[in-house]
Amino acid sequence: MEFYKYHGCGNDFILVDGRNIQNGFNNSLIERMCHRRFGVGADGFMILSLVSDYDFEMKYYNSDGRASSFCGNGGRCIVKFAQDLGIIRDRATFLFEEKLYSATLDGESISLYMNNVDSILDENGVFVLDTGSPHHVAFIENIDSFDLIGYARRIRFSDSFPDGINVNIVEHVTSNQIKMRTYERGVEDETYSCGTGVVAAVLAASTRTKSKENQFKVETKGGQFDVEFQKEESRFHQIILKGPAEKVFQGTW
Repeated sequence: MEFYKYHGCGNDFILVDGRNIQNGFNNSLIERMCHRRFGVGADGFMILSLVSDYDFEMKYYNSDGRASSFCGNGGRCIVKFAQDLGIIRDRATFLFEEKLYSATLDGESISLYMNNVDSILDENGVFVLDTGSPHHVAFIENIDSFDLIGYARRIRFSDSFPDGINVNIVEHVTSNQIKMRTYERGVEDETYSCGTGVVAAVLAASTRTKSKENQFKVETKGGQFDVEFQKEESRFHQIILKGPAEKVFQGTW
């Protein structure tokens, strides 16, 4: 089986062109391929397949082999993958779990149009929201020295979130610039970046500060993102996640 390795700001994925593959992928195979010591190594695994009326369909699995909710960096990487395969040119529309997503490409930079966010739960300055995947966002000073793993695992495995949740810690730099770190469920570790987490952090920062800014820069361990959005009261729409997506290598499993 031929596979391809891509990353978006250090958030890395194994991709497979599913158009000509008949056999299914079981959880143990995906987990084995994603293992960083005994496999290829990746935060997630994606299959691209064709679907009527759209450019392609995206199927996504975490590195534990389990199907997961939407992945923003994965979405940008699979769009770049589709371009490299010659399926699309400079724009794409694709399905994930029966939801429509669209993207535009400019070189290595991919702008992904995210789904609307209609509500954000504010619990004493800690925010919970769903940007395609569920996220917990806390604002903390000196995030570089903070024990993210210990903090995040207490929340991710708490009774409050029976299905688990991604955990983000965020620090303000300027009125429209933040830096952040993310612990991802399914990976069960800190990742170099998380696309849906970046969007969640920006929307939480906008809500927390009541900022009038609608464009933010976000610094993650793996690189920088730009996020744009429109806001009406507590509802966010026209959300765009922009950042790089690059092919690393390809091989045969």
